[in-house]
Amino acid sequence: MNILSIQSWVAYGHVGNASAAFPLQRLGAEVWAVNTVQFSNHPGHGAFRGTVFPASLIRDCVQGIEERGVLPACDAVLSGYIGDAETGEAVLDAVARVKSANPAALYCCDPVIGDDGRVYVRPGIAELLRDHALPLADLATPNQFELEWLTGGTVGTLAAAKAAIVALQARGPRCVMVTSLRTEETPADCVDLLVGEGGRFWRLRTPRLEQSFNGAGDAIAALFLFHRLRGEAAGAMAAAASSIHGLLRRTMEAGSRELLTVTAQEEFVRPSRWFEPEGV
Repeated sequence: MNILSIQSWVAYGHVGNASAAFPLQRLGAEVWAVNTVQFSNHPGHGAFRGTVFPASLIRDCVQGIEERGVLPACDAVLSGYIGDAETGEAVLDAVARVKSANPAALYCCDPVIGDDGRVYVRPGIAELLRDHALPLADLATPNQFELEWLTGGTVGTLAAAKAAIVALQARGPRCVMVTSLRTEETPADCVDLLVGEGGRFWRLRTPRLEQSFNGAGDAIAALFLFHRLRGEAAGAMAAAASSIHGLLRRTMEAGSRELLTVTAQEEFVRPSRWFEPEGV
C-alpha cells in the first residue's frame, strides 16, 4: 500500500506527517511524505522556529515522484492542515495527478479548520476546503466543529449529525467520519465517532479522556484511511478509534504533553482495548 501524505512536519513532537506517517509505516504502508512546513515543534507550545515551504516546493516534489513513474501504484492521497491557499492549490494538483495515473486511488481530506468553537486557519482556507478540496475527496474526517462549519448548521443530536453527514456527502466525499462528537445522546463521560457511507451510519463510543493532545486528529485520519483501503467503513472506524484511544490513554498516563507515538506503537497493530461500532 502506497500513500502520498501532504502535511506539516515538526522535529519535536507528533503532529501532521510526524503524527500520521509512523502509524501507517508500522502497519506496513509505504508513506510518500511531502512536508508543507518544517517547524521545531507545534506552535501550541507558544513559540517555535522553522519555516513554511513554498507551494512550488510541494509541486516540485510531487512532480519528481511522478517522474519516477510510480503514481499508478499510489493507492491514496492524504491531506491535513493547509497553511495557505497556494499550498491548497498544490495539494489539489497532486490529487489530480494521482487520480489521473490511478483512477482507483482514494483521496482522504482531513478538513482542518478549527475546534472548540473557533476557526484557527488563515482566511480563505476553510472556503478552499469546502468548495474545492471536499468535492474531490472520497473520504473526509472532520471533527464536530468542522462538520458544523462546512454544512452551516448545529449538530446537537444524532439525527442532526446524520443529516450533516448527508449534506457533506452531497458536496463530494462518499464516506465521512466525524470525530470528537458530543450530542444530546452522548453520556457526559464519553465521546462519539460517527461514520456514514452508502446511506448507512455507525456510531462508536469511547470513554472521554480528561486531556486532549495535538496530533491526535492527524493520526486518526491516517489510520482510518489505511483501514478503509482494506475494508468497510465501520471496521475502519473501529480499528482507528481503538488504536487512538489506546495511544491517548497511554500518553495521558505517562504525563506526557506530546503523543507517545513510538513508545505506544503496539496500539496501532494490536489495540489494548477494542471498541465495537453500532448501526444507528
